[in-house]
Amino acid sequence: MNSEFAFHLIATDGIARRGEIAMPRGTIRTPAFMPVGTGGTVKAMYLDQVRALGADIILGNTYHLMLRPGAERMARLGGLHEFARWPYPILTDSGGFQVMSLSKLRKLTEHGVTFRSHIDGAAYEMTPERSIEIQGLLDSDIQMQLDECTALPAPHKEVERAMELSLRWAERCKAAFGVQPGKAIFGIVQGGDVADLRVKSAQALSAMDLKGYAVGGLAVGEPQAVMLEMLEITCPELPANKPRYLMGVGTPDDILKSVARGIDMFDCVMPTRAGRHGLAYTRRGKVNLRNARHADDPRPLDEQSDCPAARDYSRAYLHHLVRSQEALGAMLLTWNNLAYYQSLMQDIRDSIEKGEFTTRAAGISENWARGDIAAL
Repeated sequence: MNSEFAFHLIATDGIARRGEIAMPRGTIRTPAFMPVGTGGTVKAMYLDQVRALGADIILGNTYHLMLRPGAERMARLGGLHEFARWPYPILTDSGGFQVMSLSKLRKLTEHGVTFRSHIDGAAYEMTPERSIEIQGLLDSDIQMQLDECTALPAPHKEVERAMELSLRWAERCKAAFGVQPGKAIFGIVQGGDVADLRVKSAQALSAMDLKGYAVGGLAVGEPQAVMLEMLEITCPELPANKPRYLMGVGTPDDILKSVARGIDMFDCVMPTRAGRHGLAYTRRGKVNLRNARHADDPRPLDEQSDCPAARDYSRAYLHHLVRSQEALGAMLLTWNNLAYYQSLMQDIRDSIEKGEFTTRAAGISENWARGDIAAL
C-alpha cells in the first residue's frame, strides 16, 4: 500500500489517459467510475458486490451524512469505512451541490451558506472550513472543496460571481485541509458555459497546487455538446500530472466522449437510480423492463455478460419483478447496471493501453445504436 497520494500516467491514446491513483487504502485504476453511496450505501447493493464488480473507490455525500447519522457520530464509530464495511478509498463531495439546490431553504454569503434540513427543518451552517471538518470526521480519502454550482442557463454575471466565490472558498478549504498524509483535496473548476470563466477558474486552481481537480457545474441542464466544449476548453488548462474528475457524469456515452477529452474519474447516480426504476444498461443500449414486450421473453438481458443478473435471469422474470415492485427487481437491475459500467471502464482502460481507444469506442457506440434484440 502506498503511504502517500500519487497519480501515475501509464499510457495515453490521443488525449485519453490511462493511469493509477495510489493511496494508503488502495489503488484506483483510471479512467474510473465511482458508484455513488449517498448515505453510506450504494442503493440496492452489498458493498462486497460493488467491490467484486471492479469498483476501486466509492463516493459518499457530505450533506446527507452530516444530517443523518451525523459527522461526529460517524467519527465516534470509526469513520465511514468502518461504518459501511468498505476498507478501500472513498471520495466525499463537499455538500455544496445539495445545499445550493435548496434554493428556498438556504442563504448564501461570503462566509458560507446557512440552510435548513430537508428532513426536519433544523438550521445548519456550511462554511468551507466546516465542510472540510465534516469530511475529515467521515475519514474521507479524497475531499472536495466547497463550491457554488449554478444551474444552467444562467446570466453571465451570476456565473462569474459564483466562480469567483468558489475560488476564494478553494483557498479556505486548502488552508483548512492542511497536511494530511495519504489523503487529498481536489479543487472544483466552475464557470458555467462561459469559456473565459472556465479558463480563469482552471488556471487559478492549478496555481494552488492541489492534489487533483474536478470539473463541476456541468450536466446541470446544458446540452451534451456544451458540456464537451467546456471540457475541451478546461482540460488543457489543468496539470497533466494530476487526476481530472468530471462530477455527476454520466451516461455511458458521456463517459466515452469525456475520456476522449482527458477526464480520469466519474461518478453518477444513473446506474443505481435506473436500476430502481426498471431500466437496464447493456452493451446494446438501455432496456426498459417495464415494457410489455418482455412479459413472455425467456431470454436473458445479455447472454454474454459476466454478471449473473444479466446472464442468468429471464427478461420475463425481471419484467415481473419490476411490475410487481419487488425489491429483488431493483437489486438485480442495479447489479446489472453497475456491472455494465465497470465492464465499460475496464474496456476503456484496456483500449487506451493498447492504443485502440478510438476504434473500440466507435464499436461500443455502434452497438448502442443498433439497439436491443428484436422482440419475440
